[in-house]
Amino acid sequence: MSKLLKKYMDLLQSKDPNQPEFIQAAQEVIETIIPVLEKHPEYVEAKIVERMIEPERAFQFRVPWVDDKGVVQVNRAFRVEYNSAIGPYKGGLRFHPSVNLSILKFLGFEQVFKNSLTTLPMGGGKGGSDFDPKGKSDNEVMAFCQSFMSELFRHIGPNTDVPAGDIGVGGREIGYMFGQYKKLRNEFTGVLTGKGRNWGGSLIRPEATGYGEVYFAQNMLAEKKDSLKGKICVVSGSGNVTQYCIEKANELGAKCISVSDSSGTIIDMEGISGKKWDFLMELKNVKRGRVEEFAKKFKSCKYYPGKSVWDVVVEQKIKLDVAFPSATQNEITGKHAKAMLKQGLKLVSEGANMPSLPEAQEEYIKAKIMYGPAKAANAGGVAVSGLEMSQNSLRMNWTREEVDNHLKRIMKDIHDNSKEAALKYLPKEKGFINYMAGANIAGFIKVADSMMDQGVV
Repeated sequence: MSKLLKKYMDLLQSKDPNQPEFIQAAQEVIETIIPVLEKHPEYVEAKIVERMIEPERAFQFRVPWVDDKGVVQVNRAFRVEYNSAIGPYKGGLRFHPSVNLSILKFLGFEQVFKNSLTTLPMGGGKGGSDFDPKGKSDNEVMAFCQSFMSELFRHIGPNTDVPAGDIGVGGREIGYMFGQYKKLRNEFTGVLTGKGRNWGGSLIRPEATGYGEVYFAQNMLAEKKDSLKGKICVVSGSGNVTQYCIEKANELGAKCISVSDSSGTIIDMEGISGKKWDFLMELKNVKRGRVEEFAKKFKSCKYYPGKSVWDVVVEQKIKLDVAFPSATQNEITGKHAKAMLKQGLKLVSEGANMPSLPEAQEEYIKAKIMYGPAKAANAGGVAVSGLEMSQNSLRMNWTREEVDNHLKRIMKDIHDNSKEAALKYLPKEKGFINYMAGANIAGFIKVADSMMDQGVV
């Protein structure tokens, strides 16, 4: 471990010893930017890293609301406004029982670099609550969202902080929050993204993260004069990232064989497409059901209750070419990665935030497979959020084709910038591009230079 890396890790451990997710995310970035810091001592002298790892602002608040039985409920909520060097804070809101400050700091920190990579003028932030929308009625979700926004509205705005959705926050929740913001502020602005199409939303926003992770995979394969056609793809999760990842991968000729949720995993070796994909969309977006129902509907499926996709793939020794982890953080372990590499894994493109543990990342890089880290591969969602902000500012709507073309271009730019940074700052290894290091370096340099330009603030 270099002296610089030890210095920064000691600082993180001393300040935030009880925030493992945040320390993990920060360590990944810091380890890979050491070559940049060694070539640019001005960043070290200006204490850019020390300033970057501290959010510009973070606050916590309570959210009281009344359920359908008339019982008062109280949840905890946060917003972490991490870095505004290149634009307004931008990042999603997560409603899930696991939400805490460590997770939101890790997500906000990642968002800074992800937004930098998009080439759009957006800073990084993240927020959310330990509220769980699962099993709640529409009235209960509305009551919570209105109470949540009654505090959050003081801190956000179209030129200050523009939240979006994340786990547990979809179109329904964005709608309730936007309505409350509009009432409290008495103005109609582009303060939230992921809005309904009729009131300021952008085409392709729901699809963007899933499409983007597939486009990034497509770009990595193109480097090797290959494509997704005929590839066996394992996808985790069953939310909108997973749904649209499957749709786009199918469109490009791949075969996606899995979906999962907290109840278990479905494997269908015939592929999830056509009527099966249509059923998945209705099951998850209309009925809000569990994937077990999928297995009851289609006999070609096998259901593994209580198991993650990656456990099933390893235990059943399922052959695969591509992994699209699209559920949540730290879902792929080193053991999973090592086994899947033996089973044919050639490419990983991450749709979830930090879904691979550090030891899994080490296995990918040691094996020199194509690895698209989350901050690069899943940036499509926030990229189209940025495009939604642009459309709101212009008071106009772009066509589906226009937005999709912008998304393809942005994902190509992210790929190319990550590749260029990796080849510039890392020892050149024939036939291998370290996209993880390259994405971190490219994202870091843009933010660091902006911070240098703006002085010590």
